[in-house]
Amino acid sequence: MILALDFGRLNEALDMARAMARLVGMFKINIHLFTAEGPEAVRKIGALGPGVFLDLKYHDIPNTVAGAISAAAELPEVRLLDLHASGGAPMMRAAVQALAQYGGNARAKLLGITILTSLDQTELRRVGFKATPGATVLGLARLAKKCGLDGVVASPKEVKRIRRACGRDFLIVVPGIRPTQAGARKADETDDQARIATPAEAIRAGADYLVVGRPITAAPDPVAAAQAIAQEVATAL
Repeated sequence: MILALDFGRLNEALDMARAMARLVGMFKINIHLFTAEGPEAVRKIGALGPGVFLDLKYHDIPNTVAGAISAAAELPEVRLLDLHASGGAPMMRAAVQALAQYGGNARAKLLGITILTSLDQTELRRVGFKATPGATVLGLARLAKKCGLDGVVASPKEVKRIRRACGRDFLIVVPGIRPTQAGARKADETDDQARIATPAEAIRAGADYLVVGRPITAAPDPVAAAQAIAQEVATAL
């Protein structure tokens, strides 16, 4: 389980991370926290033990993305990095080469963002994607693998198809997790995730990592919420 520390300030993120360090496998730092606090957030949160998923979703020309990947790889706490697979094959190949040439952080893996879990069929068409979400995600996953990425980020709805197409060793990181247990925050009208599933559904589909944020961080008892999710995952294995 990867806990999404979706906070705007480091002190808030650290308070949550300290309480959860023994219960999760990794912490996710997104563009909000990183923009506010910079690499110091990675260092301090990474020092707690679990590694860091640096979720900055790079999407730019190949040379710029390669430079960003090299800079991120200098942070030894980082275990996962990501970029938008829709940035194209040249960009992804440049990122893979930059990570391989750096060599300082041998444990960092590179993921391709397929389609954001906040986008449904209607929104995809508005931004120019004519295929269904499932077909679009599968195509981007195959391209990411061909370019040498270690895996992808995809909604739980596409995990089975990606696993069949890309194999057992291809990492699949799944956000959009909404637990069913009492004590966990349920999705409501403020929820911006469109393609979701329970932890058990995602694990049974073949997910390697589950990204969970608000169902834990916004719960009345975050520790209890995390423990309940862990139990749900255990029953699905």
